[in-house]
Amino acid sequence: MTSGPESWAMRTEALVKTLSEDLKPVRPRSFRRDAVILGVVAILEFAAFAGAGFMRPDLSHAMHMPSFWWKLASMGAIAISGAAVALFSSDPTKSPKAGLRWLAIAVALIFASGWLIDALEGGFSELVRRLDWQMGLQCTWKMVTLSVPLVVALGVLIQRGAPTDRFGTSLAAALGSAGWGAFIFVFACPSDDVLYIAVWYSVGCAIVTVIGRLILARLVRW
Repeated sequence: MTSGPESWAMRTEALVKTLSEDLKPVRPRSFRRDAVILGVVAILEFAAFAGAGFMRPDLSHAMHMPSFWWKLASMGAIAISGAAVALFSSDPTKSPKAGLRWLAIAVALIFASGWLIDALEGGFSELVRRLDWQMGLQCTWKMVTLSVPLVVALGVLIQRGAPTDRFGTSLAAALGSAGWGAFIFVFACPSDDVLYIAVWYSVGCAIVTVIGRLILARLVRW
């Protein structure tokens, strides 16, 4: 009976053969391809949203207001940046930490600019009226719902990768999805009050980011 190094080599070879029997070729990842897939999902969701008649009826009037473009550009920037960081960091050689730092700074500046626009100019009663919590809660759950397709799409894409910092990658993906849900909702949002937008969009994005990170971090385990 063979023993020693030769026996060990034979057992190792047999083990490798057994483990590799069910393996299938894996298509190399491509950031560009993943970005195109994500873009298609985003376009289809927006088309379905618009086709269902959810767009605000006074959209042409709202487009003349600075606050409309502020929230549209802000949410679009968060969506694109978060998704980009998530896709890049799905590569095991790349870390999401630097991207997340810049993204955090951008988010803070975006919402701080809204908070600083005369929040208390009309007193506390005027503040409560402007925040309109009943409508705000409705807006929040709609933003959360609209974020779901991109959460799923990003979850599938980063699961196909090999992120070394799954918590950071998941956080970037969740934040990007939150930004996208809010971006779509801009076209249906009934309010152009900057204070209202800063508060309720912050709440909606925070909910998606926290829940999305918890879910995605479990899904992208190796």
